[in-house]
Amino acid sequence: MTRVQFYHNTPDRLALTCELAANAHAGGRQVAIRVADFAHARRLDQHLWTAVPLSFIPHVLLESPLAAETPIVIGTADSTRPWPHADLLFNLADDIPPGFEQFRTVVEIVGQSEADKLPARTRWQQYKSSQVPLKAFDAESRSAL
Repeated sequence: MTRVQFYHNTPDRLALTCELAANAHAGGRQVAIRVADFAHARRLDQHLWTAVPLSFIPHVLLESPLAAETPIVIGTADSTRPWPHADLLFNLADDIPPGFEQFRTVVEIVGQSEADKLPARTRWQQYKSSQVPLKAFDAESRSAL
């Protein structure tokens, strides 16, 4: 069954996503990252190239022919392409990912602004009504809420 984790109170959603994705990759996990649009995908791509000095975090966009062979894949909320793997999904979009149930774990990254919090509250309720196990963390302290 899919588990859903919310990281609330994140001062920098892209930085936390890069950190958690890099850690997941180092642990042998395959990562899908869903962002709102192509502009966010480009920013995340740049962040992954520069997040950890002197390290390489292998990633491609979902549309790449190398997506199935790459451990970290970035896709947009409007994409209809299927994800090449179903281990770990980071959601940075405002809605629940279609087919989220195919993933082992879904991680929701929530910023500090009301513009981030309001749709996150809606997603929490939607996941809760789907009866998936939910866990919340404070992103700054990394402690469970």
